[in-house]
Formats: sequence, C-alpha cells, structure tokens
Amino acid sequence: MAITVNSQAKKPAAKSGAVQGGRAKSSGVKNRRKSRELVLKAVYRGMLNASTATAVYKDMAEDPDYNKADEAYFKSLLESVNAHMAELDAKMADFIDRKITELSPIEHAILRISGCELMFDQSIPYRVVINEGVELAKLYGGIDGHKYINGVLDKLAANVRSAEMQA
Repeated sequence: MAITVNSQAKKPAAKSGAVQGGRAKSSGVKNRRKSRELVLKAVYRGMLNASTATAVYKDMAEDPDYNKADEAYFKSLLESVNAHMAELDAKMADFIDRKITELSPIEHAILRISGCELMFDQSIPYRVVINEGVELAKLYGGIDGHKYINGVLDKLAANVRSAEMQA
C-alpha cells in the first residue's frame, strides 16, 4: 500500500529564539513528536473502528499535522505497533493493575506505542520514550493518566532495558 503525499526535501531553518535549556530545538524532535501523535490517532482509530491499515494511512495523510511529522518515522512506528500488537499487549499485561481490556483506549494506545519503542527500537533512549508517552498522556489522556502511563512504562523499561537503566 502506498500513500502519495507531497513531501518537501528541505528542512525548515531553525527559528531564532527556539532555544530551551541552552540548546536549540531540533526540528527532528518536533517531527517525531508529531509522528507519535499521528500514530496515537491511528492506533486509537484502529482500536475503535477496526479500520484497515490502508484506511488508517489515508485518514492520517489527510490530517493537518501530517506535513509537520516525520513521515518515514510515522509509517515505521505504525507498522511496528501493528505487527507486534499481541506481543505488546501480552508484555504490558505484566505491568498493569487491571485487565488490558479495561484500560481506556487512549492509555492502551499510548502504552502500545511507547512499549513498541522500548521493546523494538533501542536507538531511542528509554527516558525519551517514557517522556514522550507521558507527554501524549498529558495531551490526550485523562486527568491523571500520565501518572499511570509513567508508572507502567517505568516498570516495562526496567524489564526490557535493564542494562540501559543501570548504566
């Protein structure tokens, strides 16, 4: 399945004043965050509507944030979450305090996405993965959902990235 989207080869120049903590904000961070937001929307829609992958890609390509996202990372992460969904849910079940079916769909989708990054993408530091999951929960989840997400992801990271956490 191919998605045709107008993508620009040039990266936008960093804006002056986009400095936080003494470092310039890189456009890659913003792009990956937007990619994660789109993957969250896609996984959520897929869970609620049982949509096909083609329909989900089409919907996301029409999202206003799509052009701000890292398209390759979006596709890669969404494919990985879809490919490992059963494994992610099984692993997550060890670290949650209820049946996985009792999680809110947003929290469930966030845990799938962040769990996928923790388990299958060692190139992203575990702290970044946890932080991104917590930020998604703050934006889209319930009032204290980010605390729950943080606790579950911390336990998962200790299990699947114990060497990295000890370093």
